[in-house]
Amino acid sequence: MSIQRRHVSVLIIGSGLAGCTAALTLADEGHDVLLLSHHATLGGGNSELAQGGIIYKADTPDDSHALEKDILVAGHDYNYRKAVRWLCHQGPDCVEKMLIKRAGVVFDRAEDGSYDLTREGGHSAPRILHRADCTGLALMQALTAQVLIHPRVTCLYNRSAIDLLTSHHHAKTSQLRYEVHNRCLGAYVFNEESGEPETILADWTVLATGGVGQVFLHSTNAQHCVGAGVSMAFRAGVDLANLEFMQFHPTSLFEEHSTRRALITEAMRGEGARLLDHTGDPFMPRHDPRGDLAPRDIVAKAMLEEMLHSGSPCLFLDVSRVRQDLATRFPTVCEACRQAGIDISQEPIPVVPAAHYFCGGVLTDLRGRTSLRGLYAIGECACTGLHGANRLASTSLLEAVVWGVSCGRDLARLAAGPGIPRQLVNAVPDWRHEGNEQHDDPALVAQDWANIRNTMWNYVGISRSRTRLRRAFEDMRDLVRHIHDFYKRTRISRRLVDLFHGSQTAYVITQAAMRNTCSLGCHYRVD
Repeated sequence: MSIQRRHVSVLIIGSGLAGCTAALTLADEGHDVLLLSHHATLGGGNSELAQGGIIYKADTPDDSHALEKDILVAGHDYNYRKAVRWLCHQGPDCVEKMLIKRAGVVFDRAEDGSYDLTREGGHSAPRILHRADCTGLALMQALTAQVLIHPRVTCLYNRSAIDLLTSHHHAKTSQLRYEVHNRCLGAYVFNEESGEPETILADWTVLATGGVGQVFLHSTNAQHCVGAGVSMAFRAGVDLANLEFMQFHPTSLFEEHSTRRALITEAMRGEGARLLDHTGDPFMPRHDPRGDLAPRDIVAKAMLEEMLHSGSPCLFLDVSRVRQDLATRFPTVCEACRQAGIDISQEPIPVVPAAHYFCGGVLTDLRGRTSLRGLYAIGECACTGLHGANRLASTSLLEAVVWGVSCGRDLARLAAGPGIPRQLVNAVPDWRHEGNEQHDDPALVAQDWANIRNTMWNYVGISRSRTRLRRAFEDMRDLVRHIHDFYKRTRISRRLVDLFHGSQTAYVITQAAMRNTCSLGCHYRVD
């Protein structure tokens, strides 16, 4: 089958909450959008796995100021203050107009008809909208329904982005390097259905590829969240930031054999649940005056200390003090525990920390613009500076919506102007297979993934030191070199693309962790 080639106005790589919000914003402004999904449907990433909720109540100066303070405290004041204010000021309007009115999301309400606002760790007040404990899924179902019926949005499925196209890296003639500033021109994309790469040229490209959690052994992330956006941006020379700040969620369901650990939402602790040690005693008051509602980095470190001290493989979450009906308020958690053989109405939930949310990524401004002309980044793959050294609970869904809308509005203005010059369109070659060896052996790929995940978990995990990071750097350097050679010899496949992205992402995270010798937030150095 011949390699496909197309030229579009706006290419959005990733169909999670941020990608769908940007696509809908652009389409509503009258612009055509090409939206790529890694799966056979829209979504399939971390957005729909989000349980807790989305921040809403910050519509008065006092509310906004209190939220700003909570975000800065959780982020150890390492945040970009303009980004924090942008979220607090834009958030309520984006939730109201995009989610409630445009997409028709139905959030839970109290008996008096008002929104049932809950509180989570690090928050000074109840301000979080939710739909039971499956808020992310509710948001994605509503948004994707609108995206799918919009005549200006074209969706392509089972597509994995391989590399960003840039004028300085991919133009056939070196003369263009002297004549134009470097800019993004689209991406090479692997079509899993045809088994061939495609060349998608775009006037404007948006990275919305999600998180990086699957480069760690224990993770709450969706299976394909291996840092594709970070990996591609790094190779294209785009500025990255805060890569060392990987947030570990304190409570994921402990099961002996599982690639992705089920998330136990922090909202359960907001409703009264308590963490217990191996003897059944509450331990968080010994570590922080805020107890079970301390920010996530503090709770995760406290749990690690308790497990190391006792030798226990897990700790426990006691939900007996939750006042609401568990099956109604937390159906997702109840079902995950039921499938694991746990009746949470009768026994505590075994929990362990797991890699959850990436606070770093591709450096962007308040509109999602990156250091490379023509390239935007939004959602978890982007670093807006909002989270600083640690993310406050329930800010991620709001960040995706706010920056999705901001990016869409900014692109709507630019997309009305001229696109990339014809000489650049013609100068980019189609993908050429460098190797055709058919030894994409699943056993080899599985072993490489095991090496990456174990190295990252043991040496670049919750607790880090100079010795551990040096070992990780040496191991990842050798592995990346090996995988790069393997990649060049072997005919490309989705399995190989994911492995290449994952290894490179793990490598740059390790390098960032080595450079930062201070212990701060998610980057906890025992030395």
